[in-house]
Amino acid sequence: MDDMKYARDLIELAPLEAKAFLGLKATAEREDGAIPVKYRELVSIGVALTTQCSYCIDVHTKNALEAGATRQEIAEVVFIAAALRAGAAVGHGLQAMKKASESWPRSA
Repeated sequence: MDDMKYARDLIELAPLEAKAFLGLKATAEREDGAIPVKYRELVSIGVALTTQCSYCIDVHTKNALEAGATRQEIAEVVFIAAALRAGAAVGHGLQAMKKASESWPRSA
């Protein structure tokens, strides 16, 4: 989290991009949507786990706990994210098999 000291530089050096990003972030994290904050934060943890963003994992875990999430819910999110990440690997494996089948003669 020590890297956060560079946030001001990032925002000042790319103000239009930063404004767009921060607007999207604020919209996604709003409290008045149909999805309650606790669930938004649990989803955010799952996404952060699959994108492997350590900052996001820290922030959204803290936010989820503050919104009433339990340790058990967070643990379940970890394994849901792991299963989806593994599923994506299988999906990409299908693409690899397709390419291998198109490129080489079929073997036994």
